[in-house]
Amino acid sequence: MMFTRYIFALMVAVSFASVGNAAEDESPDWNTTTLTGDWGGARSSLYNKGVSMEFTHKSDVLSDTSGGIKRGTAWLGHTEARIKMNLEKLWGWGTTTAYIHYHSQLGSKFNTNYVGSFVGVDNIEAGANTAQFYHAWIQKSFSDDRLSVLAGLYPIDSEFYVTDTSGVFIQPPYGMANDMAQSGQNGPPIFPIGALAVRVKYTSPGKNFYLQGALTDGVPGDPNNPHGTHIQLNKGDGTLSIVEFGYTPQGGEPPFEVAKPGELVEPEQKIHEEHESFNKTAIGFWRYSSRFDDLIDVDALGNPLRRVSQGVYFLAERTLFVEKDHPAQGLSGFVRFGTASRDIHQADWTGSLGLRYHGLISGRDDDIAGIAVTINHASDKYQRLTPSLSRETDVEATYRAQIKPWLALQPALQYILNPNMDPIQKNAWVVGMRLEVAF
Repeated sequence: MMFTRYIFALMVAVSFASVGNAAEDESPDWNTTTLTGDWGGARSSLYNKGVSMEFTHKSDVLSDTSGGIKRGTAWLGHTEARIKMNLEKLWGWGTTTAYIHYHSQLGSKFNTNYVGSFVGVDNIEAGANTAQFYHAWIQKSFSDDRLSVLAGLYPIDSEFYVTDTSGVFIQPPYGMANDMAQSGQNGPPIFPIGALAVRVKYTSPGKNFYLQGALTDGVPGDPNNPHGTHIQLNKGDGTLSIVEFGYTPQGGEPPFEVAKPGELVEPEQKIHEEHESFNKTAIGFWRYSSRFDDLIDVDALGNPLRRVSQGVYFLAERTLFVEKDHPAQGLSGFVRFGTASRDIHQADWTGSLGLRYHGLISGRDDDIAGIAVTINHASDKYQRLTPSLSRETDVEATYRAQIKPWLALQPALQYILNPNMDPIQKNAWVVGMRLEVAF
């Protein structure tokens, strides 16, 4: 398609771009932090011209050992290519960044075929095996980077409703929570699909507060064709709007620098940090402009009443303590709660909380252990519509072992109580292992 050809042409042009007066930054140690190294100096050369590249692959093996739909084992794969371009270095466009993120999904539909959980069991599982663009946008910053405007193909779960402490978990609701993930005709623009969007973000001078908002296409991708990248602005799609206000106090030790959308953080920057501190509280609101069918209520002609789809969410994460002699290690936690319109959605609220410990085992300073629980509550109308239990509860315990800077292994154990809120399905136990490689 034309969009794909355009992005490919842009990538090729950038790869061969030459900026003679670009100041050369110190390049990351690619030979240590990636499997494929510096490509004979090509990676460092591109980096000094303003082009950063990251290639990763995840392979998951999961097994339903009891309960759910049926017992069985399956493999899932996910491969990503990310390119960030500093357009000030490349072409002299001051404080402007471009970002492209392309990914592919492979393997079984494990939750669909074996478990049947409302939450899902693996955050790389998608509805169809395909390859597509996830991000493809340009961002301009103003006022000493306090104000930024982004436009292009964009997924909201890269910045909205995000807690960094929950990112270690394999279950999907620790990315975008299910109260919002269940919404929309083709879902909201979250993994694995982005949507045409405009996002504006303002950060206060002391970086203690931020306010961000996005307006996106109301139907990302093509509901009738899950394969490849599709950007359509069809009549009746409407829009999705989301706003988030956050408090991120900057006092105390220097905060742990986390990756923002398009901010590639090389593997050696993700580990061996001098300090690690999480302190964020945020509240958000989302709403679709189009209306959706009520689960039960109809008008005088027997047609479903049309309702507004909207929700509110709250999140907080904190560093609870750090080790005295190792400030990059310690215990952090998060809590999240969100609501969705009870007339049209299966879950009218969801909540989750969790703990993670960086460097729990002596001598394994870069490993992360975590445990988390999520509750999804069935709306009154969903319970009336179909024989249903009142909730599904999901627990995950995981341990991410950093074997090498470019290689991680992550075993995980999950327990799903009342899968899909279905009284017929038995509680499920799932064990799995993730392999992650940075090329």
